[in-house]
Amino acid sequence: MLSFDRLSGDSGCIELAFLEREATPEPAMKLGIRLHLAGLSLSYTVSILELLGVDRHRSTVHQWVQKADLQPTGGAEPNHVAVDETVIQLNNDRYWLYAAVDPDTNRLLHVRLYPTRTTAITSMFLSELREKHQVDDAVFLVDGAPWLQAACHRHGLRFQHVTHGNRNAVERVFREVKR
Repeated sequence: MLSFDRLSGDSGCIELAFLEREATPEPAMKLGIRLHLAGLSLSYTVSILELLGVDRHRSTVHQWVQKADLQPTGGAEPNHVAVDETVIQLNNDRYWLYAAVDPDTNRLLHVRLYPTRTTAITSMFLSELREKHQVDDAVFLVDGAPWLQAACHRHGLRFQHVTHGNRNAVERVFREVKR
């Protein structure tokens, strides 16, 4: 099972000595490896790297992860899911990063970047999460955002308004991604 300490450590914790020649800046490679290890698909990882001005193929990111000898793990069936979104500023553009985390294991279950934040977008994110993992019986831990609560209600998911505690798992992920 994926442990969160791979994601929460210093950016230097991923060794890139295995690469002989690489045109990609090290911070972008480390971010790509971290995002994929955290559960983001290769396509989404490449999309985020493109937003940062780094144009790489999925196979390239896959090779980085393979050579680093680190692999993400498969599906999950958590009891609780912490869900939140945060804004990310890239140049003059704003994007919303949504994330779902299992607070018991600190495992990233699903991450997605959207150009806006609405109830419909949040509902789409929850649909993708439900397709990827067995979360229908989980209790969703959300903040006071009405779009999160409305989307959970629309999908018939149980949710609790939690400001601290287990929901902090998703906040730690956001801090790491923004770093």
